[in-house]
Amino acid sequence: MALTSLKKKRRIQIVALTAVALVISTALIGYAMRDGINFFRSPSQVAEEPPAPNEVFRIGGLVEEGSLVRGQGETISFRVTDGGASVPVTYTGVLPDLFEENQGMVGTGRYVNGTFEASEILAKHDETYMPKEVVDALKEQGVYQESAPES
Repeated sequence: MALTSLKKKRRIQIVALTAVALVISTALIGYAMRDGINFFRSPSQVAEEPPAPNEVFRIGGLVEEGSLVRGQGETISFRVTDGGASVPVTYTGVLPDLFEENQGMVGTGRYVNGTFEASEILAKHDETYMPKEVVDALKEQGVYQESAPES
């Protein structure tokens, strides 16, 4: 009888230890990934609820026509819009070749003092592609129009 009680106790200890190890490993994975997760926001969402200056997120929409200004060196400023609101963006670096006004873009960065300071800019890579989040945000504002498929 003492032998089965000892086996039962050992089994419970192993299960408890395994559960604790699982919780600790899940917490460590979540902690390690917290900086790698960037939430998407449309310009309207940024205008309604400005994020904290230290929060890194992605913003997407269309580059507003007439807003693209090339500054000194590699600094570029423009406005990104979803039809409901537009947000000023600054970026220092080389823009993608397909980046231009009235085209879709997604930027990663921070919203500081009313301006989105982008650390990365992505432009659509062909005439039919636009990120799903950007399409959804533009459809929500009633701006997005489906392009006719080419034959």
